[in-house]
Amino acid sequence: MPSPLFTPFTLPNGVIIQNRLCKAAMEENMAEAGQVPGQALVNLYESWSNAAAGEDAGPGIMLSGNVMVDPTAMTGPGGVVLAAGTLDSPDLREKFETWAKAGKAGGSKFVMQISHPGRQLFANMGIEPVSASDTKVTLEGMADKMFAPARALSEDEIRGLIRRFAETALAAQAAGFDGVEVHSAHGYLIAQFLSPLTNFREDAWGGPLENRARFLLEIVRAIRDRVNSDFIVGVKLNSADFQRGGFDIADSEQVVDWLNGEAVDFVEISGGSYESSAMMGNSQDGRLESSTAKRELYFFDFAKRISETAKMPLMVTGGVTKRETAENALEEAGVDFVGLGRAFAYNPTLVADWRANTATEIHISRANWKDKSMGSLAGMAMTKQQLYRLGDGLPIKTKQNALLALLGQQIKTGKLTKRYRAWLERQA
Repeated sequence: MPSPLFTPFTLPNGVIIQNRLCKAAMEENMAEAGQVPGQALVNLYESWSNAAAGEDAGPGIMLSGNVMVDPTAMTGPGGVVLAAGTLDSPDLREKFETWAKAGKAGGSKFVMQISHPGRQLFANMGIEPVSASDTKVTLEGMADKMFAPARALSEDEIRGLIRRFAETALAAQAAGFDGVEVHSAHGYLIAQFLSPLTNFREDAWGGPLENRARFLLEIVRAIRDRVNSDFIVGVKLNSADFQRGGFDIADSEQVVDWLNGEAVDFVEISGGSYESSAMMGNSQDGRLESSTAKRELYFFDFAKRISETAKMPLMVTGGVTKRETAENALEEAGVDFVGLGRAFAYNPTLVADWRANTATEIHISRANWKDKSMGSLAGMAMTKQQLYRLGDGLPIKTKQNALLALLGQQIKTGKLTKRYRAWLERQA
């Protein structure tokens, strides 16, 4: 019996997706000088598209890592920026078009994830972070010093950011991407508006959930007003913050119900933030660990519940390393797509292998440290180490050292930060 993973699917806007596997976002620290995609990202996406194996060899949807809508608000100093006017330069336009072609080479639909970090902006970037309200990312131990307090955005700034998201989506369409995904999860800016733990506003953007969701809904509407009808518009949404008193499953269900009334082509279900790294399998309130004790797909139960509300296709991500798990998600969780992130970093030809019934379980290096915050950072550093190797045209590293990977990442980030700050000064 053929695997349900390789059954084609049609989105609400009529776009056909060749299979149910999605390469989830990861590689937002691999831009070349000028915060634009270069050869490393092209190499990486060509390895994932597996173009040499045929036009249907890639994932159904290829999701990029964070592409930033504001050059002064970066998830990391090596991130890509796409803003209004970026493509006016023929050289820069060619770089984005080349990246888009690399992601689509294996028949995938290439969707750009667009984002703003809000308060989750590293202090060494030298820029004042902004958020829904005056708050600060709070972590255990040494990691707490990595973030500075954020100030609340003004009404005019909120309107300006809505415009920026729409401008970035329009530029992505012009560069040849098939769509955008609005990142509203993982504690980034839109999630900060959604969560009562970070949104204390008393105006039309705060208070009841309807007001807190307004930022997201107006961004989606602004994008839809600018792009073509067959351009994919997706939303990445937390199933929960996994923090006591935070955005929770009932809130997520309500936001999805509101999104049912918008022209949204899919919603990706995830969870957590820098403070509660549920996307890495940890949660501040302990709820995630107990709910997924026997299952590697972290958000299975949450996606299953949300699927009862959602009228648009659902995608679920979070810790998938086995083909069996992905198949179970399609059959039992009520979702239409399964997203894999780190698994693609450790096996770039995953789609072709799973089609051939080989390498159906991917081994991922982890740091099981007592300090969960530092352990999550080390886990991400080991994943990035593999991405950098693929970007350089090298094979994956079979044995990794968590501490060395973390130290290496810190050194690399320091160099990229200097480069980014020099670039930003030249833009002023």
